[in-house]
Amino acid sequence: EEVYKRAEYAKLLGSIVIMIDLVMGYTAIQSIAYWCRENDMLLHLHRAGNSTYARQKNHGINFRVICKWMRMSGVDHIHAGTVVGKLEGDPLMIKGFYDILRLTELEVNLPFGIFFEMDWASLRRCMPVASGGIHCGQMHQLIHYLGDDVVLQFGGGTIGHPDGIQAGATANRVALEAMVLARNEGADYFNNQVGPQILRDAAKTCGPLQTALDLWKD
Repeated sequence: EEVYKRAEYAKLLGSIVIMIDLVMGYTAIQSIAYWCRENDMLLHLHRAGNSTYARQKNHGINFRVICKWMRMSGVDHIHAGTVVGKLEGDPLMIKGFYDILRLTELEVNLPFGIFFEMDWASLRRCMPVASGGIHCGQMHQLIHYLGDDVVLQFGGGTIGHPDGIQAGATANRVALEAMVLARNEGADYFNNQVGPQILRDAAKTCGPLQTALDLWKD
């Protein structure tokens, strides 16, 4: 019941999104998802507690199953891995998580860990969130592995900028726009020589990005 009280308080303050943790339990997650639908709020799920069973190799529950359950429960956002950064993992496995959350129809893809076809019909998609130790110097890797249909949540990569939060946000946005433009123009942006150079070129006209690259490198 405390969850509803806090959600009501967040709504009263004008928030459009609330965050819950995976450890609160599957029934409670679905219940608050219904509340969010009725109150025009977004539901962000932090996967706290996931590693206690998802990282075990001989028992537990793989995170791709959690992705399916959370999508069916009505969650809007979920932390789904970064490949690089703090929540690093096997790139193909992480792409499998993202496909399960974003696609309306799944095809068998063994390298991605998808072992059977699945049609999601009209069930809502869930937006994957990349968060945990990521920064603008990794932008070429993030776009390559995760695409641009994702929430890139730069926490310390924004707040930790030497010139403040606004400068950190500017650096991240300019890096993202520069990398997406390079990708759309056909550049070999994932190349370890090309990607960082794209960022360095963008930083020539963006002081906050230059400062961020000097601090976090690539």
